[in-house]
Amino acid sequence: MNKKTLSLILLALACALASAQNVGSSHEYIKAMTSEWKGERFADGRPKVSDAILERLKKISIEEAWGVLRNKGFQNQFEGDWTIINPDQPMTGRVVTAQYMPSRPDLEKQVKEQGKTENRSMQGGTNSWPIDMLINGDVYVADAYGKIADGTLIGDNLGNSIYAKSQRGVVFYGSVRDQEGLSEIKGFNGWIKGSDPSYIQQMMLISINAPIRVGRATVLPGDVVLAKKYGVIFIPAYLVEDLVLTSEVTALRDEFGHQRLREKKYLAGQIDSQWSDEIKKDFLDWLNNYPGKLPMTRAELDNYLKERNY
Repeated sequence: MNKKTLSLILLALACALASAQNVGSSHEYIKAMTSEWKGERFADGRPKVSDAILERLKKISIEEAWGVLRNKGFQNQFEGDWTIINPDQPMTGRVVTAQYMPSRPDLEKQVKEQGKTENRSMQGGTNSWPIDMLINGDVYVADAYGKIADGTLIGDNLGNSIYAKSQRGVVFYGSVRDQEGLSEIKGFNGWIKGSDPSYIQQMMLISINAPIRVGRATVLPGDVVLAKKYGVIFIPAYLVEDLVLTSEVTALRDEFGHQRLREKKYLAGQIDSQWSDEIKKDFLDWLNNYPGKLPMTRAELDNYLKERNY
């Protein structure tokens, strides 16, 4: 094979690879981004964090989750200052990401052409494509660059579709329309930056299940989201189980400490520093007689306490 022929082959291959840039990230790409996760995965490559952990996560405070992540070096996983559709309903789930940008005709044309090759619906707008991918337990998270007027990613029709597929809701760094109608979808919730009666225009979908920025946070597909009235935290899948258990133990320690302070058994400085052997023993006795149901199994708790110097 001469050099000219080889060059033509390499050029053709490069063009083929360039034209094959997917709207939706491949299984291999998602797996590479989330390589620390060693458990089961969905067909698209996202980590399959258990429903039981998602349910336990709902009871974890934003501050507790934030503290665990900061201690592990993850300092850019929180975003606050939201408009919340149902503020008293916390939401957890597995993230599906979407990236939006201001419209540019030549790029938007390429995205739609690529969407055809990926068998995506050509009816309606591309803002329906991430919704078509949702399954039970997913949360649709989108970076819509904070656009409010003419940046409304969904109304109540798409909101009903989202809830039917995911039994969850949305986190949008952008806006929605018909917030009143969305608030009437039982079980649906949304963390948004605003609402507007306008419909979406002059913006385009660029990618699904690629890394995105949501305000102060960097978000990957398959992250687990904890959304509460006090803000939103995005948790790497491989850390979420340890985060839940650590936060649950912290909450128990706080409950014990607050009770003993009210009883005036210990001084504040004793509780708010490394505990003495006396307090540790008291805490273990308190756990053995805990009046309610522990949030974790006793085996989980015992194994955790063995490895910690509290």
